[in-house]
Amino acid sequence: MDSEIKEEIPVHEEFILCCGVETQVLKCGPWTDLFNGPSANRPKLLIFIITGNPGFCTFYVPFTKALYSAINRRFPVWVISHAGQVVAPKDKKILATPDGSNAQEIKDIYGLSGQIEHKIAFLRTHVPKETKLVLIGHSIGCYMCLQILKRAPEIPIIRSCLLFPTIERMSETPNGRIATPLLCWLRYALYASGYLLLKPCPEKIKSWFIRKALQRMNLQSEFLVLNVLEPFCLANVAYLGGQEMMQVVKRDNEIIKEHLSKLTFYYGTIDRWCPKEYYEDIKKDFPEGDIRLCEKNIIHAFVLYFNQEMADMVADWLKDDLAKIEAAE
Repeated sequence: MDSEIKEEIPVHEEFILCCGVETQVLKCGPWTDLFNGPSANRPKLLIFIITGNPGFCTFYVPFTKALYSAINRRFPVWVISHAGQVVAPKDKKILATPDGSNAQEIKDIYGLSGQIEHKIAFLRTHVPKETKLVLIGHSIGCYMCLQILKRAPEIPIIRSCLLFPTIERMSETPNGRIATPLLCWLRYALYASGYLLLKPCPEKIKSWFIRKALQRMNLQSEFLVLNVLEPFCLANVAYLGGQEMMQVVKRDNEIIKEHLSKLTFYYGTIDRWCPKEYYEDIKKDFPEGDIRLCEKNIIHAFVLYFNQEMADMVADWLKDDLAKIEAAE
């Protein structure tokens, strides 16, 4: 029954030029434009998901639908791709945005700092200033959420849920020790091999391969993820990953302290990207914070198998915030 309900949930796909870069945005719910139409019909709040790396929105569709359903479809839930990690299909129209002429203002847009500025630019141009925001970050998306709070204090963020947060010492983690030499020192070898193997491959074969892989993972999506096998996108995934290993080192306690009342952290017990000791460290530094440890053995890549469980938890954490928004309407 629950899967039937989620099938009925509308998800609108857009490709926009954000800072001059093709960007995929998936919008769950009937609201696709928050500016046009009577202001009385606009939602008072937007739930905005920032993905991990890779930033393939399609993998987050089941979670987005589950969360939208868990909040009783009261507010829109949007998820955005990372810059340079998506290429629009040839038959898809790419929408221009007012910030398109400012592409040069963001240096190194495919890098970590550039990706943060990319999200801020989107929020400033696509979300009305009076619309309240809930940020949901996953993995490196959590680091980006904290940086948005720091760099764009004018954006009315009322809550940020940080799921499996990679916000410190990434290269020292079990996965980081493996990823760092690959992404930082052998990146160009990865680029060359990916290009040689994938560029000549016809799109029909790529599509078939991806569909089979999604079926094996029991993932269903109406949006095809050819970007998973697109050399340009994979190169940008690796580039961002390398910067994560080098730059995500020290936890920014100043941001956390300043916004602690808005933050919910959720750490895993079997997470090789942010081990349990990181949870213990931050809990020690911020004993009054809403810092939780998973009790369900949910993996870091929860979007593969644990969408409903995570959506139900997030909806529960947001219950009071959403009730206040509704009461104010």
